[in-house]
Amino acid sequence: MKLFIFLLMILTSNIKSAQNDGWQITTRDTSNYTGIVVSNGRLGILPSEKLFKTEHIILNNVYEKGSTLGVSKILKGMNFGNLEVEINNVKLNHHNIHDWKQTINMKEAYFLTSFSYEDVAEITYKMYALRNVPYSGYIDFKITAKKDLNLKVTGIIDTPTEYINPLSAFRVLIDAEVTMPILQTVANSEFERHTVATSATFIWHDINSGDEHERPELSHEKVSDFDNRLTFQKNLKKNDDLEFAWTGAACSTQDFNDPQTESERFVIFNLLTPRTDLIKQHNGLWESLWKGDIIVEGDLQSQQDIRLALYHLYAFGRGDSDLSIAPMGLSSQNYNGHIFWDTELWMFPPLLLLNQDIARSLVNYRSNRLDKAKQKAINFGYKGAMFPWESDDTGEEATPAWALTGTFEHHITADVAIAFWNYYRVTGNKKWLKERGYPMLKEVADYWVSRAVRNKDGSYSIKNVVGANEFAPNVDDNAFTNGSAITALEYAVLAAEAVELVPEPLWTQVAKNMKIHKFPDGTTKEHSTYKGEVIKQADVNLLSFPLDIISDQETILKDLKYYEPKLAKEGPAMGKSVFAVIYARLGDANNAFRLFKESYEPNKRPPFGALSETATADLPYFATGAGGMLQTVLFGFGGLYITEDGLIQKNPVLPKQWKSLTIKGVGIERKDYVVKR
Repeated sequence: MKLFIFLLMILTSNIKSAQNDGWQITTRDTSNYTGIVVSNGRLGILPSEKLFKTEHIILNNVYEKGSTLGVSKILKGMNFGNLEVEINNVKLNHHNIHDWKQTINMKEAYFLTSFSYEDVAEITYKMYALRNVPYSGYIDFKITAKKDLNLKVTGIIDTPTEYINPLSAFRVLIDAEVTMPILQTVANSEFERHTVATSATFIWHDINSGDEHERPELSHEKVSDFDNRLTFQKNLKKNDDLEFAWTGAACSTQDFNDPQTESERFVIFNLLTPRTDLIKQHNGLWESLWKGDIIVEGDLQSQQDIRLALYHLYAFGRGDSDLSIAPMGLSSQNYNGHIFWDTELWMFPPLLLLNQDIARSLVNYRSNRLDKAKQKAINFGYKGAMFPWESDDTGEEATPAWALTGTFEHHITADVAIAFWNYYRVTGNKKWLKERGYPMLKEVADYWVSRAVRNKDGSYSIKNVVGANEFAPNVDDNAFTNGSAITALEYAVLAAEAVELVPEPLWTQVAKNMKIHKFPDGTTKEHSTYKGEVIKQADVNLLSFPLDIISDQETILKDLKYYEPKLAKEGPAMGKSVFAVIYARLGDANNAFRLFKESYEPNKRPPFGALSETATADLPYFATGAGGMLQTVLFGFGGLYITEDGLIQKNPVLPKQWKSLTIKGVGIERKDYVVKR
């Protein structure tokens, strides 16, 4: 008996290890559920714990007004990710099935659900946001009959009620005797800014998809214009397998002049492309993404957390899009899907090291909107370019007017410039610097010269701003705002020299004389009148990392010890990651690891570990927090630095909990960096 128990324990351990490794996270629990989105940089599809359901589909860079008098908000698409399955006239749900489990496979970017229905059938389905066909999703089914059964499957296009004038239909397109059944809904967004079209169909893998005589008969039901359905039935014999897919595509007038026809084409492409080829292409693109990877030996939980963070940054971005990444990526409509400093300061650096293709899209998103930033500077009485705190597809300010951040949080303009120069430092792309980089850096530098105020003693101040610590609005000489302006001005000088132009002398004059206030003991003051209040997130400490304006160890330590206790419990996830990086660079692995874990672990949500923005709220997935914790690994433990000579490594430090750290595919040379005990 003891031997049997011992063998059972070994078997259970092996199963658990196989299901929860560095690439996969599995759950059997639905009691407190936050899903992990599958995304391809164009669509974000959020799975559900409910059978055959998805919560919603988010359309990247497609915006509509959030309310009659509101600002823009990223659109939910028509949900083609919902199905219904009946076996022997019983609709399957979570109450009449058993052995349910779900797995997120980060390596191949799919979401797997499996379960059994009584002793009658076993069902698995994989959900993909196809990387190779980025306006489409693909749900791949396998049903194994344990007894003879009758199967009924219904695919649904579920249109959110805020859409207007939906037109729902079913058509069978025919060309060269190939029949292509298409379920489709076309509608206008709430305020008619966009027309959105979604098409969908079934695919049978063991049947010639173009031969209507071999396929199960399809029946169409329009429950309403908001609920469009396509159904097939099939009898299965005991031990029969049925493999089929449900695929959908969502297009809008943001990207296509004729979204209705384009959505049909994507579905037809998926219908008539063999599954092996379609999924192989998807997997190949993800394999290429994972050439930039982080491997932790000896700490499976940290490995999973790090991979999940990197998975999300890859899933939310595309190198061929010239689009940016919102704080919640494509997981939800939180923060209206707008683009903040979260991209440039938090998400961009890990991507810059591990995937310059996506990083280029992020910086190009800003340069494509430079004219709007120049217009905003003029509108507020400044020169150069002034970027919005919240940006949408237009490049205009998208922050709600009641939020002071939109009018006064100006460091975003410097953050953009810092990302631009770092992109050049890592890639060495002189052509890009001339065409996009330097024109941006010049306009930003001109802005800060016009924004700064010269004091009687010859110093310069930046007055009336909201800093990174948004608990302190309308202050003068915010430490991070001034520090980021200094850095942007210095980078503009370097960029001018790199393209063999003469920099404006005022850029250097203002940068060298910008005020950074201090307490009597030398601790850096967060702003000119700061008196020790609680802060929302890291601000002063950003002058040590990433700005490197404060570089002497004594001041760095003073600032660390002074400001860590002042971080608000309700502050965002990325705050403590800055402290973690700095401690690691000081060689203090214990404090670095403590803060690394504190920067995200309280924000994890079951069952997969999705990150919420704060420990006290429930707004996953917070891609900004993912960027912060990855920076701890790369720039802290990994010892990587972005310098004028490119990427270098110095003084890496390994937490005692880890046996080794390998950072793969860094920079344009795809170098590997290994840290061992």
